[in-house]
Amino acid sequence: MGQDHSRLIHAHRSTPPARAGDTFRQVFRLMALMVSCAFPLIAVAFCKTPRQIRQRALSGTLTPFPVRPLAKNRNGAALETQTGFDKRPNAHHGAHMRISLYDLLAQTPILLADGATGTNFMNMGLEPGFPPDLWNTTEPQKPAALHQQFVDAGSDIILTNTFGANAPRLKLHKAEDETYAINKAGAKIAGEIAAAADRPIVIAGSVGPTGELFEPMGEMTMESAIAFFKVQMEGLRDGGADVIWIETMSAAEEIQAAAQAAIDCGMPYVFTASFDTAGKTMMGLAPGGIAAVTAELSEQPLAHGANCGVGASDLMLSALDMTAANPDAVVVGKANCGIPTVLGKETIYSGTPELMADYVRMAADAGVRIIGGCCGTAPEHIAAMRVALDDYMAANNPGPRPTRESLEAKLGPLVNPPLKKGAVGRRGGSRRR
Repeated sequence: MGQDHSRLIHAHRSTPPARAGDTFRQVFRLMALMVSCAFPLIAVAFCKTPRQIRQRALSGTLTPFPVRPLAKNRNGAALETQTGFDKRPNAHHGAHMRISLYDLLAQTPILLADGATGTNFMNMGLEPGFPPDLWNTTEPQKPAALHQQFVDAGSDIILTNTFGANAPRLKLHKAEDETYAINKAGAKIAGEIAAAADRPIVIAGSVGPTGELFEPMGEMTMESAIAFFKVQMEGLRDGGADVIWIETMSAAEEIQAAAQAAIDCGMPYVFTASFDTAGKTMMGLAPGGIAAVTAELSEQPLAHGANCGVGASDLMLSALDMTAANPDAVVVGKANCGIPTVLGKETIYSGTPELMADYVRMAADAGVRIIGGCCGTAPEHIAAMRVALDDYMAANNPGPRPTRESLEAKLGPLVNPPLKKGAVGRRGGSRRR
């Protein structure tokens, strides 16, 4: 599902094991990660229900989206996706409105993903501390309703309600034996919404971090991590997910384990990280080098990118680094809806639909090809983003590549900016969905 979560690596190498003297620092980071991942589920987001789906649908009904040209880069050359998988829909994707992410990327210059899960579920009665993944089997109408709202708002990609549905996290609620069933149900719920849509919708199987430390700091090994992720992904695959969506990651080892599990399951995959600590992940990965994390795996991702973090401006700075480092890559950007402020029992995100529309245009100018929202992003924000994206593509007149100055002028100041070399800064804020 992807709750609200959030130094540079050398090519073909993962982050080296920590030294004994780094123990306290890494344990502290893990604790901060676990607290921040849970943050959106113990707060109430101030989000309205959508009042309109698109400005052009004044009658209250949607019009079909136009057929868009083959995706091209700024030089006019057709873009290639990043993997050797056969991405055509599997046999279980028989519904006429289902499509693979590979095919949709080939047809469409820029795709719109969905928004938040946890913060929107709070508005549906989710109790603090309760894992929303369990709703897939106990109250499936609730994740179905949220998926439907995002489809109605204009999302091309919807993420399953399975972000925390891996065994280590479900074990906290004595539900680890239900891992496969919860994930299969989550994919089926989303698939039913997609099958009934009036346009192609991609079902992305959401996979978040386990919250466990790798050896020598913890007990997790690469083999055990792959095994945990495989059970989750087998459920997503068998439930009909089109692609595995690995998100809100911080450590290179965990990205590699999740990606290998997807490969072992025969599934294409996407991965995103949360750059919430002075422009890097909590475990020190920098956006410009993130693509190298999976470079030695047998299959490469369809896309990679950033989600969550601390705000749209900060995420956009990470996106600029990624598109500069790999201009032809498919880059994902799913930003938080502004900055959260806690007022009593409510968590209010500062982002308005207008701000998220501005974010869409700047992300497109930066070369981001999959744009969506994270913490605090409600269906009404996605509706505004859909209008902005359609207008952007119809105009066919990209603006200049954003700069740090133009980002801050339009989207607000950076919350946790990258540090100058040798400086020490504070850690990032809330985490995905």
